[in-house]
Amino acid sequence: MSARDEILESIRARQLTRTPKPAVYRAPASEGDLIEAFAKKLSAQYADVRMLDGMADVPAAIADILRGRNMAPMVHIAPDSELTLDLPNVEILREPPGQFDAAVTVAPFAIAETGTLAYPSAKGAPASWHFRPVLEIAIVRAASVVAGLEDVLAALPDGLPSTLNLVSGPSRTGDIEQTMELGAHGPKALAVLVIPTASVVDTFGP
Repeated sequence: MSARDEILESIRARQLTRTPKPAVYRAPASEGDLIEAFAKKLSAQYADVRMLDGMADVPAAIADILRGRNMAPMVHIAPDSELTLDLPNVEILREPPGQFDAAVTVAPFAIAETGTLAYPSAKGAPASWHFRPVLEIAIVRAASVVAGLEDVLAALPDGLPSTLNLVSGPSRTGDIEQTMELGAHGPKALAVLVIPTASVVDTFGP
């Protein structure tokens, strides 16, 4: 072997080998009941989480939430929302809420791992509903609670929407002297009503 060949062979022997790609990360599976885990996580983030027996309990729950915050018996629901409610003692307005109003929404997904509501933008689900009112009341089907964000992304029928809002409790910030302030960029309060799936099919679709 010539000196040239020895040098080249030495160079080739010292070439770095390509590191294999790591496996796709998956968070550890949530243990126990997903709904219970979701409620526990979200309750720890200043949210009022209520487990109801069915849609029949929703009007009383909404009235109680408004009364408990000394708010007018009035809620805003998006004009194109699939949600239809009969609220005997609460006025329903089909127009955008103001900064001191309450809005009722339907959360298509809830994440047990972080206690988060996931709202893909869609017709009838305007993103502004999650930023404008002082109080947001979200209705969640029990079957819509999934383990993690990856499950939400996998379940989106048309891939990623233009906007995916993730809501974990009321809007808050600790930017000023590390003092927690609620309502910094959106609702100051969040109430979540968790409903058994079978009782809501006729109310806002399967």
